[in-house]
Amino acid sequence: MVPQGGNTSLSGAATPDHSGNAVVVSLSRMNRILAIDPANNTMTAQAGCVLAALQEAALQVDRLFPLSLASEGSCQIGGNLSTNAGGVRVLRYGNTRELTLGVEVVLPNGEIWNGLRGLRKDNTGYDLKHLFIGAEGTLGFITAAVLKLFPLPKVTAVAWVAVGSPMLALQLLANLQDHFGASLTACELVSDISLGLVLKNIPGTQQPLSSSPWYLLIELSGSRDDKALDESLENFLGAALVQASVRDAVLAKSYAQARQLWALRENIGEAQKIEGMSIKHDVSVPISRIPEFIERADSALLKNFPEIRIVTFGHIGDGNLHYNQSRPTKISNDEFIAAQAEVNRIVYNIVHELGGSISAEHGIGQLKCLTLLDYKSPVEMAMMHSVKRAIDPLGLMNPGKIFPVNC
Repeated sequence: MVPQGGNTSLSGAATPDHSGNAVVVSLSRMNRILAIDPANNTMTAQAGCVLAALQEAALQVDRLFPLSLASEGSCQIGGNLSTNAGGVRVLRYGNTRELTLGVEVVLPNGEIWNGLRGLRKDNTGYDLKHLFIGAEGTLGFITAAVLKLFPLPKVTAVAWVAVGSPMLALQLLANLQDHFGASLTACELVSDISLGLVLKNIPGTQQPLSSSPWYLLIELSGSRDDKALDESLENFLGAALVQASVRDAVLAKSYAQARQLWALRENIGEAQKIEGMSIKHDVSVPISRIPEFIERADSALLKNFPEIRIVTFGHIGDGNLHYNQSRPTKISNDEFIAAQAEVNRIVYNIVHELGGSISAEHGIGQLKCLTLLDYKSPVEMAMMHSVKRAIDPLGLMNPGKIFPVNC
């Protein structure tokens, strides 16, 4: 049985394997919002609700549901839960796991566990919801969830900042956190190559600053409906310019300008797709080791594949980079495909040496289940197999996902 939501998975978690024996169960018609409790700051929704619809429902009661992804117009909350989706606001609000108070699950034996509790404190044994969040449908069908809501920010400030290196970007992130604390909602790292693809392939986009090797997209949000946040960010960046810790900066003066700056970040994936085939990596390392990862991985890849184009962008605030390689124009698709295994090995070995993860927010699915064995310890794999066998002894749930063979 293969659960399927909005079909936006990037690791094949919602796609049946090649056995021909799977039953695909679509949850898209389970799309009702069951309850909204503004006083408790919770929303209870069925798994087939589209993420953007939940965001809009929260807005209607002057609340924020902060999960935000590029696919939010079509992805469904059941899939977000099953893959423990991240997105651009993890820095402030956490990923889907941290936004979930309770779940309802149909178990492999047909029983229904109603864990729809809107409690922030419930110390009554194992917190079972965490078994199913991020399990990619291998333990049961998540059919509904109680989600956290937050006070709706009254004002935001968005800036696009040119920096000289990932190390300087990291230092600026630390200074932003020291200065603004929880008001720092998002901090996104974008390489010049990534921005160049957007400017080349996405109509209507414009270079907001003079060229720089690296950029940060910064968003602050606050509860006061005034201009203090804009002024504070402007003063902060002005001081950074004087200290030469940033090269240049532009602050959005309207909502439309803020959306234009965000579009430069959000369209990188689409711009890369227009360029042709890519090798993609969704990795995470400790935030402090991001510059080291980029330096080591870039050097190793360019040594072995001198013509490769490295497209680096992502969530520097939580250590998650989308570290992609675009096909060099002089290399055929077949040659590029043949290089993928070696490219992956180089990237993942460095990630592992730095104490990172080969999948930060996209999951394992079918795409990385064999690779997982190289980087998960035997103890971890044995514990995962034990949980799988205990809950799904017949191996009915989403076979061929996460585990290389059905257990």
